[in-house]
Amino acid sequence: MSLGSLPPEPVSSDETGAVGLAAPVATTDMATAIASGMLPAGKPRSTFRRGLEVFMENKLAVTGVGIFVFMLLFCFVGPHIYVTNQLTVNFALEELPPSGAHLLGTDANGFDVLGRLMVAGQISLEVGIAAAFLATVVGVLWGAIAGYIGGFVDAFMMRIVDAMLSIPTLFLALVVVSMVTPSKPVLILVIALTSWLTTSRLVRGEALSLRTRDYVQAMKVMGGGNTRAVLRHIAPNAVGTIMVNATFQVADAIALIVALSYLGLGIRPPQQDWGGMLSDGVQYVYDGYWWLIVPAGFCIVIVIAAAIFIGEGLRDAVEVRLQRR
Repeated sequence: MSLGSLPPEPVSSDETGAVGLAAPVATTDMATAIASGMLPAGKPRSTFRRGLEVFMENKLAVTGVGIFVFMLLFCFVGPHIYVTNQLTVNFALEELPPSGAHLLGTDANGFDVLGRLMVAGQISLEVGIAAAFLATVVGVLWGAIAGYIGGFVDAFMMRIVDAMLSIPTLFLALVVVSMVTPSKPVLILVIALTSWLTTSRLVRGEALSLRTRDYVQAMKVMGGGNTRAVLRHIAPNAVGTIMVNATFQVADAIALIVALSYLGLGIRPPQQDWGGMLSDGVQYVYDGYWWLIVPAGFCIVIVIAAAIFIGEGLRDAVEVRLQRR
């Protein structure tokens, strides 16, 4: 009998079982490894996506974003929909209660309170956001330079910060505003220059840690200067801390402009912000004119609360790398 006509050797049941179950066993082991987190199930998620998921899980933060967006639309788009006269005084309409003609009544000068609330909100939000932005920029640069250079420069710069922090922010702002005529640019500068101190301390701490990283040392070996290190490496890598602090800066700036206006050192008439409306309305607290007090106070509270909620959500999102998700 030739070799080609020989019958195939029988395969034992053990060998058949081994051959038949080899693929399913491997597939099961792979699925188990993926489910247990030992192997990635496809393309890994980016840090931004994971941070966004963490932020979206925070219901208060999402609510804060919604409130802030609504207030921006209310103040900047609302006056074009609900048109009122906020320039001409009309004593014939003074202190009218809410009605169909005036949804939130009128104030002592005959201005529609709802329309006044929208226009006043523009100033409060513009000053608050602009002052927070400027304070963040100044604080980031000051803290990054001090932390990166270190030594005598760091000690000198931070002693200036410590000296200014020893003075209450509101008192310092009152002193500065009392020496100049309050206007929108002046208030932005005053609030910014009294609010950057905390930011500088936070960024300085980040810079002390980041300046020892390998990529910063490699940049220095390749001939990079201090300016490049601060602007291209230190500040961008502290963006998480900067973003979180910036949202709290917005809340603090709005609260400070409200406090200054309440004390009579805010925007001058005929312009007015929420603090000025609240200050004028308090004079009628015993007359029962609640519409002169409650709307402005409500707007102040919800905007500041929304900024704080957003800051809390951003803080959780920035720390996503430290969370086991």
